[in-house]
Amino acid sequence: MITNNSQVSVKQASHVKLPCYVFDRAPDLAAHVATIIETVIQERNALGQNAVLGLPTGSTPVNVYRELVRKHKQEGLDLSRVITFNLDEYYGVAPEKLQSYHRWMHEQFFNHVNIPQENIYIPDGLIPLDRVGNYCREFEARITEAGGIDVVLLGIGSNGHIGFNEPFSVRQSRTRLCTLDPMTRKSASSDFFGEQNVPTQAITMGLGTILEARKILLLAQGEHKASIIKELCEGIVSPRVPASHLQDHADATVLVDEAAGSKLTSSETPWLVSDVQWNDELIKKAVIWLCETTGNTLLKLSDDDFRNHNLHHLLRDHGPGSKIAHRVFKGLMGTIEYHPAGKESKRVICFSPHPDDDVISMGGTLIRLNEDRHEVHIAYMTSGNIAVFDHDAMRVANLVTEFNRRFGIDQERSLAVEAEVTQAFDGKHPGERDVDAVRQIKSLIRWSEAKAGALVAGCLEENCHFLDLPFYRTGTVDKKPWGNDDVKIIRDLIHKINPDQIYVAGDLSDPHGTHRLCAEAIFEAVRQIDEECGGRPEVLLYRGAWQEYDLHEIQIAVPLSPTDMEIKKKAIFKHESQKDEALFPGSDPREFWQRAEDRNTGTADKYNAIGLPEYFALEAFVRWDGIPI
Repeated sequence: MITNNSQVSVKQASHVKLPCYVFDRAPDLAAHVATIIETVIQERNALGQNAVLGLPTGSTPVNVYRELVRKHKQEGLDLSRVITFNLDEYYGVAPEKLQSYHRWMHEQFFNHVNIPQENIYIPDGLIPLDRVGNYCREFEARITEAGGIDVVLLGIGSNGHIGFNEPFSVRQSRTRLCTLDPMTRKSASSDFFGEQNVPTQAITMGLGTILEARKILLLAQGEHKASIIKELCEGIVSPRVPASHLQDHADATVLVDEAAGSKLTSSETPWLVSDVQWNDELIKKAVIWLCETTGNTLLKLSDDDFRNHNLHHLLRDHGPGSKIAHRVFKGLMGTIEYHPAGKESKRVICFSPHPDDDVISMGGTLIRLNEDRHEVHIAYMTSGNIAVFDHDAMRVANLVTEFNRRFGIDQERSLAVEAEVTQAFDGKHPGERDVDAVRQIKSLIRWSEAKAGALVAGCLEENCHFLDLPFYRTGTVDKKPWGNDDVKIIRDLIHKINPDQIYVAGDLSDPHGTHRLCAEAIFEAVRQIDEECGGRPEVLLYRGAWQEYDLHEIQIAVPLSPTDMEIKKKAIFKHESQKDEALFPGSDPREFWQRAEDRNTGTADKYNAIGLPEYFALEAFVRWDGIPI
């Protein structure tokens, strides 16, 4: 049971086949799950018994582990009688490797709590092939000896896998060596610095083993999980979606953030499943949905359209239909803004998490802001150095050496650096941390590209700020949590520039987590400034390369002409290390400039389809309401 209080906003989804709770804030979700686990541990401790946990890895449970660590260190939670069984491990990956789940679990959780080492069971990815069968049976036997699993935490893959039980896994399956689905390997490609480096097999706890746990908690965050969560909670039990077998479990619960639950019927179209309290936002969402469902534009909707699509209560309370539609029409027309910072000169900061998010996500708006003669600053929050291919860094090292040779500039030092870089790459395994010289070269590549792109968009070189936030400086895909040092750097820049308006990447489902971490740090800095000064700049959120805001969410839409789009693409092209083939492309095969163009023209097409003016392209923004994410 979940208690909703003034500090936590959560709602139970209806029209689902599994209990499903949707949290407004991901930290609240993590805190709630940690409390459930804490309760089980304390109950077992009181009885002098062991608490047995099944644990996953990945970005979704990491905040749960951090909260448990906090409870242990600050509140005295005793985990000495806890026994853990991890769900899976890549086959062929040694425990000390960066991609190893063994290493990840120790770094994120086990090294910070008092679970005895002998109580920790993680599948061994280096077991010889001829011993795998016996090893897996022994793993199962240990679970049985421990008394079975009390609580198992699960993530879910976009293809519906839990653990590494891929589509069409056998319902009664046990711990075993399995073959990874192509979609799973593609999703893991960023961790291994290329899909070709992802193992083809893994050892996983079986579906039958998971389903024998006394309590199951499946967690999901981000829009990229929204479709599979809808299928899990509202679809049929099918071997095509292994997680759907949870529908048959006596105590399985799905807990998601707002983004992951956004496609559930009770979230996406709540008027179809129950009576709702109509407010402006819900009316706008329902009427836009009605246009998309009927194919009619706003000003062509009839009363019958409302009646025939379960919107008769809206018609009764706020009708007639033409009045409702015209109200939404006027509201959407009001979102179209050629001058997003106004016409009078203002100071503006665009915070760009990576060195290319500025021009990819809001390059057209940057062009417009500069045309309107605003003082436009861009703050590049991280170096982005891990997203540069080794061969690009080697090429630059060779270029510098040759340049110095031709011009007689410190050839000895140049040759030494080139030798150091060459040696670092010899025998380097994918994903291994670069030496300092290589990281600096890769950072310089991204620095030069970012500056070149900003200049194309009309920004001044002196208004480009490279913050190099500490949380990012791990040299690996995994990042540290943001801290006071990160917030101070952001605050100092805001105090120095004193902007009227700031733009923040609101793409909180960024698969690498950098966008979310950057946004959280900015919001904390702005909150502190507001508290100290009694006011803050206007904060507008833009989306990154992964998603776009839905029409009902958009509060500002900046029109782009074909010329604007061509300039924007030229700015994106300056990021040559990310063009043609990016190191972390995500699951979308298109290049970043193609995604940007398709997204901006697609938003314009959606406006046009419901009867609004026809524009070539639109960039969309929403206003931050000051509520922590």
